[in-house]
Amino acid sequence: MKIVSRDRWFEVEHRYDGISLIHEPYVRPFYRCNMWHIQGRERDALVDSGSGLVSLREQLPWLTEKPLLAVASHCHFDHIAGHHEFSERLVHPAEADILAAPDGANTLATAFVGDEMFEAHPDCPLCYAEYRVRAAPATRLIDEGDVLDLGDRVLQVLHTPGHSPGGISLWEAQTQTLFSGDILYDGPLIEDAYHSDLHAYAQSLRRLHEMPVRTVHGGHFASFSGTQMRALIDNWFVEHPDLA
Repeated sequence: MKIVSRDRWFEVEHRYDGISLIHEPYVRPFYRCNMWHIQGRERDALVDSGSGLVSLREQLPWLTEKPLLAVASHCHFDHIAGHHEFSERLVHPAEADILAAPDGANTLATAFVGDEMFEAHPDCPLCYAEYRVRAAPATRLIDEGDVLDLGDRVLQVLHTPGHSPGGISLWEAQTQTLFSGDILYDGPLIEDAYHSDLHAYAQSLRRLHEMPVRTVHGGHFASFSGTQMRALIDNWFVEHPDLA
């Protein structure tokens, strides 16, 4: 397995309107979490924190130049393993117990962490038998209708369960931008995790379909338009006619 320097482990793509994508390019696409950094005047938000193999704060120190809200879209290992590095940690109540006491089963790490997940390893020892998601108890619980005020922009919390019970999305109405976590992205969706619920999935997707979304930044794979979002949802219901 190729070894890469820790200072090359993350890539940052600056998008527009103060939004940046942080990801781990040596994690294969299916497993690669999108971490979304959203800049505000008074504070920033980071939606998800990746695999935790390499320190975000050490490699990307600019993340904490302002107060930072580390938001968990949900609590699977690839989205929360860096949360312990941040002092303000937000999660839905339905998954607060996982963030506070993660293990290989409740985060899905046991099922997925292995050589097939990586194109390369960072230059620090990694033993999958010893891989752990560190506890990061929530400092704030967030639920439907709550808002994250960044000073000059507001993100509304949408409870979008289905992939997991505490899945959330963040909606910025001013720019019609949706940060959808793993409820929807342009790739193979995971609908059969131990706490997935297809009926909740269908309800969440129906809700998103009716929203005036212009841009979707998902938990995996490339961003896409609101038009594409509605097409993806329509296709999902074609594949699940009993839930339509």
